[in-house]
Amino acid sequence: MLATGVVGWNLVSSVFDDTVRSSIEVEFDTTEELLEMAQGVSSGNPDAQVTIMEFGDYQCPACQNFFRQAKPILDVSYIQPGRVKFVFYDFPLEAAHPNAFLAARAARCAGDQDRYWEYHDRLFQDQLSWSLKADPVGDLVGYAGDLGLVRATFRSCLRSDRHAEVVSANQVMAMQLGVQSTPTVMLDAGDGRATWIDNWGTNLRPILEEALAAVEERDATNSGAGG
Repeated sequence: MLATGVVGWNLVSSVFDDTVRSSIEVEFDTTEELLEMAQGVSSGNPDAQVTIMEFGDYQCPACQNFFRQAKPILDVSYIQPGRVKFVFYDFPLEAAHPNAFLAARAARCAGDQDRYWEYHDRLFQDQLSWSLKADPVGDLVGYAGDLGLVRATFRSCLRSDRHAEVVSANQVMAMQLGVQSTPTVMLDAGDGRATWIDNWGTNLRPILEEALAAVEERDATNSGAGG
């Protein structure tokens, strides 16, 4: 066996329900198996050659800053026009943020009803409210209702172990990549290599523009060679 990733064991939240609030054990024989398990959630053009990846934690204040400062620019200038694909990978830092794993599961429960990104945004918008509570389940279910989700379906998902494996696999993959903090932002310019973007507030847009220019030049060269 190549590896076994153990992020931690979940204990049921109480004697009354089976809500999974912390990471579970994930096992895999190959790196390929881990990558199949660790599915991020993407938006934008699925065929875009340039991909921005964020490893984030819904309870992390710096991730909220990324959401407020960088994500709107990415959405308007790059994601919505189809120039890049954006992928969010869960990396809840449970030791510092005890509600982060549950929030990651909640977003994916919302995704089951096609409201992942709306719920993702709501978690960051209301971070100071739900993140400081000993038990944020009421808030999380309330957000689902506000967004028009079927509350009973959402609550049933949250009060279970659904999506615990994929969130835990995200954590294992991130750690194998050397991710230690959030948000960690990476860029793949279509060549299979991930470039870490330090100081995203200053460097994200210039690096992204450089990558897009390189892709355009590469495409033009290939088109000319083909002609």
